[in-house]
Amino acid sequence: MSEEGYVIDSDRVMQIGSKSVSPDVRKLHDMDDVVYDREWLKQTDNIDLYYMYRGVFLSKKDEDRMKEHHLRYDVTVIPPGNLGIEYVKTAGHYHPSLPNSELTYGETYEVLEGTAHYLLQNDEGGKVTDVILVEAKAGDKVIIPPNYGHITINPSNKSIMMTNWVSSVFSSVYDQIKENKGAAYLETTDGEFIKNDNYDDLPEIRFLKPTTQIDVGSKVGLTKNKEMYGLIREDPDLLKYLNEPGEFGWLFDEILGTK
Repeated sequence: MSEEGYVIDSDRVMQIGSKSVSPDVRKLHDMDDVVYDREWLKQTDNIDLYYMYRGVFLSKKDEDRMKEHHLRYDVTVIPPGNLGIEYVKTAGHYHPSLPNSELTYGETYEVLEGTAHYLLQNDEGGKVTDVILVEAKAGDKVIIPPNYGHITINPSNKSIMMTNWVSSVFSSVYDQIKENKGAAYLETTDGEFIKNDNYDDLPEIRFLKPTTQIDVGSKVGLTKNKEMYGLIREDPDLLKYLNEPGEFGWLFDEILGTK
């Protein structure tokens, strides 16, 4: 999206070409169930936490291509802050399964500004057996493999601006993480990770690299110095793994370090 760019004004309205896009705002009390520090929560107003600009595009031709390939492009801004003893984070969600499949839809993120911690956790029959933390900085891309829920944490004093490609045919599932009072781990402002006691027998966190820092990233058009919005113009089939993950086991094995 860099060739024309976009600007977010003081009212949080994003200007994209000739269009103005207002965000969906995630407020603190939208996330009451997933905030660890309950005392802090009781004493805090219903503040804005982050801003989501969903389904954005630069041109009608881009929009048509997104519809044809069942893709959606979003922008999210997470200002710095804390939720009591933990860093500000997103609500967290899973994706539903594809029809007649045990695989869920994936997602791909790109950090444009700031530093993001992506916390991934799988689900095997209601049990988490793998937890991953990926630190991504400006230019990094991170593929979320099928069957992994995820949250984004802002561990710094600067805003995160990130984008994502995702299939347009489903809605995210928030209940699973909400029912467990958050993700498997929370990251404190001291830089520590605390296990969420609502999960049984959690594994230790595995720390992995962004997709752009392993060889497989370039095979699906993800490189460090090129914004991924351009894939919709150059070759949308490079994003095919978002709608047909069953054909890309080799990709997800490389990302997860299981090959």
